[in-house]
Amino acid sequence: MNKEAQFITFEGGDGAGKTTQIKMFADWLTDKYGLDIVLTREPGGTKEAEKIRKLLVQKDGGDWDPLSEVLLLSAARREHLVKKIWPALEAGKWVISDRFVDSTFAFQGYGMGLGPDYIHKLYKRIAGNFMPSITFILDIDPKEGLRRSGKQLSETIDNTEKKEDRYELMGLKFQEKLRKGFLDIAKRNPKRCRVIDASQDIETVHKQICDIFENSFCKYCGLEKAS
Repeated sequence: MNKEAQFITFEGGDGAGKTTQIKMFADWLTDKYGLDIVLTREPGGTKEAEKIRKLLVQKDGGDWDPLSEVLLLSAARREHLVKKIWPALEAGKWVISDRFVDSTFAFQGYGMGLGPDYIHKLYKRIAGNFMPSITFILDIDPKEGLRRSGKQLSETIDNTEKKEDRYELMGLKFQEKLRKGFLDIAKRNPKRCRVIDASQDIETVHKQICDIFENSFCKYCGLEKAS
């Protein structure tokens, strides 16, 4: 693997603004450091993994047992790693993913009560010791997150629509468990995870992400500003 190629992930509850911040951060890395960036997401990222995504995130995708969900996610993640993430890193490209294994720990481990042990063991089987170099966790109050994402706690959506809202429709208590999960993950992994208050305005959040990257990670990668 190219020494300077790094894998960065963004995590957080619904409505935290991950998609916007990922795009801004990728543009900033490209403009300032001239990096070749690959953007991806989980579940998904490859043709095969995107098929599994539809089963999990759309409200009509199915009513899965938590362990079944982890098995589906693990299959999608293995495809994602083998066919996209690892090849990109080997080619010297930086990879930024909207969610990765921390979301599995938060959603299925904390949110659905499966616990971390089985998830950890299964992840080791498919990925070994591979983990993100740095993870930005965008933290937001669940009520505000749901409001931002245009959801109402009691909202009913027409069954003919195919929106990726299955987890949002699980309600506020589920979102509160997710938040606790992400904060616990950050506490257990202080060297890798950085928590950012996502209730702030977009530009403030973006600046904090860039500052954290430059102050605690940039020198490690040996990066220099693009000419």
